[in-house]
Amino acid sequence: MNHKVSRCGYIAIVGRPNVGKSTLLNRILGQKISITANKPQTTRHQILGIKTEGNCQYIYVDTPGLHRNAKKAMNRYMNKAAISVIRDVDIIVFMVEAGKWTEEDEYVAGMLRDRDTPLIVVVNKIDMLKNKQRLLPYLDMLRQQLGDVEIIPASAFDGVQVDVIEKAIADRLPEQEAMFPEEYVTDRSERFVAAEIIREKLVRNLQQELPYATTVEVEGYKLRDGVLHIDAIIWVERKSQKGIVIGKGGATLRLIGKQARKELEHACDCRVYLQLWVKVKEGWSDNERILKSFGYSE
Repeated sequence: MNHKVSRCGYIAIVGRPNVGKSTLLNRILGQKISITANKPQTTRHQILGIKTEGNCQYIYVDTPGLHRNAKKAMNRYMNKAAISVIRDVDIIVFMVEAGKWTEEDEYVAGMLRDRDTPLIVVVNKIDMLKNKQRLLPYLDMLRQQLGDVEIIPASAFDGVQVDVIEKAIADRLPEQEAMFPEEYVTDRSERFVAAEIIREKLVRNLQQELPYATTVEVEGYKLRDGVLHIDAIIWVERKSQKGIVIGKGGATLRLIGKQARKELEHACDCRVYLQLWVKVKEGWSDNERILKSFGYSE
């Protein structure tokens, strides 16, 4: 039986692209709601992850990675999404990668310096740092950059020190009642989660630039006789990309469909019948109107 929630707040996880924000969120929640891939800009939306434990309710916001030169409408949308979150939350978790400090890290740090919001810095991927002696000077450099903040070295992938991060957040949660029912894990619809799972398989199976030219729209989502029927369209920007997504004799699309179906069955706990189509919509990622129709809106 849960005690009544007396502390509750919004926590933004921010940082440059590909620093491990979604991995940390999924690890904290103990299940996957934010898609991950070893490529920058995998996360495109603000995604709420909700965890209620003891007398605390944590409402995490996983944000798209912030990058300086937002050329396309899609990139501008992602930046806007991340920046608006920073303004409205109770706690900010700024993630950096052990031993690395890039112009984009500097750009994010610049936005955080003069805020009154409590800030926790997570130094992720410490398991990847070959020379461990570099860690201390790196932590000193962060203190020079950000002042007197709590810095926690961690590995989101392995779960190292994630409990310490959660404790640091709990200590800073404002005193107020829960905002969501205790069983909620996300505010996103099942359709949204299904589209993201399919998009993750696209990102993981397609090389280089192509994933950024694709988006997924779930058109049908119906449970019939214990089987979940999902119809989804994969949108690309050019005809040549359509051929790449489908692959030789349809092989790539079949592989994406198979991987997505497996994960969807695991997530929904039932059999899934998944149908995928690939269609072309010229230049969708640089068209504000089309982006809105695909669900990329404020």
